[in-house]
Amino acid sequence: MSLGEQVKVDLEQAVRQRDSIRCSALRLLLSAIHNAEIDQQHKKLDESEIISIIAKEIKKRRESIDAFEKGNRPDLVDKEKTELDILSRYMPQQLSREEITIAVKNIINSVGAKGSNDKGKVMGQLMPLLKGKADGKEINDIVTELLINL
Repeated sequence: MSLGEQVKVDLEQAVRQRDSIRCSALRLLLSAIHNAEIDQQHKKLDESEIISIIAKEIKKRRESIDAFEKGNRPDLVDKEKTELDILSRYMPQQLSREEITIAVKNIINSVGAKGSNDKGKVMGQLMPLLKGKADGKEINDIVTELLINL
């Protein structure tokens, strides 16, 4: 069963269980997937494209949590955290900081990076390898840290 089909099945279960937050999160996700398919002229999305959409939705939830915490809205923070947990279940296993660091060091060695000026080369090679497996901000932070210390 594909990831998109799994989301649909889970939505049906959430509707039967009358789980309104889960229904809402999954409907928004399916809507984002559907909109992406429309943008690509109704081409069926593959797993990696669906994972990218889920990652974008997760990023939106994290940004909302930060904004609601600053606005002192604990009720909305809880709702967004619940949706974040629901969406996170569909992401592949995330890499640890150590695993990301090892991948970054390998890419730095393979492209022959000498300093922070070579960050674009490193990120260009690294992002396709780690897409969906690690947070882009964390990857960026590790690359910056390692290139500064060269």
